[in-house]
Amino acid sequence: MTRFIHLTDLHLSHPDLRDAHLYSDTGATMAEVLDRIRALDPAPDFVVLSGDLTNQGDTASYGMLHDMLADLPMPVVPALGNHDTRAGFRAVFDGFGADPDRPLFYHRVLAGLHVIVLDSLIPGRVSGAIDPEQFAALKTALDLQAGLPRVLVCHHPPHTDGTLPWEGLNSADSARLAATVQGQNVVAILSGHVHMNRVRLWNGIPVIVNTGLHATVDVLDPCDMAIEEGTGFADCRFAADGLQITFVPHAPKRRVLGRIGATVLQGFT
Repeated sequence: MTRFIHLTDLHLSHPDLRDAHLYSDTGATMAEVLDRIRALDPAPDFVVLSGDLTNQGDTASYGMLHDMLADLPMPVVPALGNHDTRAGFRAVFDGFGADPDRPLFYHRVLAGLHVIVLDSLIPGRVSGAIDPEQFAALKTALDLQAGLPRVLVCHHPPHTDGTLPWEGLNSADSARLAATVQGQNVVAILSGHVHMNRVRLWNGIPVIVNTGLHATVDVLDPCDMAIEEGTGFADCRFAADGLQITFVPHAPKRRVLGRIGATVLQGFT
């Protein structure tokens, strides 16, 4: 069994920025969530950060993230979102190429999974896209590790009927992505961007989004985007019999109403 944690929409902002566009203390939330991850047993095999790592894309905030991740005892897989900047990220994080403006595409084998990271950032835009160079690189990557199940990481989820254009990838790139990964044993696409818990079966592939670490939205509001208090992440487990995603609420804290002990639980039939 492979266990991994999916964090998204960190929206970190260095305190010196005095960022007026934050709805919560994202630095405190990130620190608390990392403490929870360090305490997990069994420990996760890796942690995915599916974009909007910072709120402004500045080097100080990426430096803050780098320091927070420094003692995490498992690999971290970052992707970029529409709030990020490629140059800002690469100014702090080594090993992701020398060209500061090139899309952040890479892939790794981690705990028996082939993890492929796509960069859907369009500078200055809310919506997402995947450029032709990345599609070519994706095809090359899919020719490798053919026997392994794949996990794709892309900040913007694929476009589907009924979603607004800014909510994900554009429809043309979504269709091209579907054709590219067809039959490639993709067990999940991990995304963010929309700040809500959502699982969508897209061309037979689960697209997993979680609330993230900034704020959530009223999913039943038909018109406006009502931003609400709420953060969380996903605990993901993959085994031979399939994928399990458990959404973990982080804040606001919930009042404990009762407790059933482990011995009693194990005795249930």
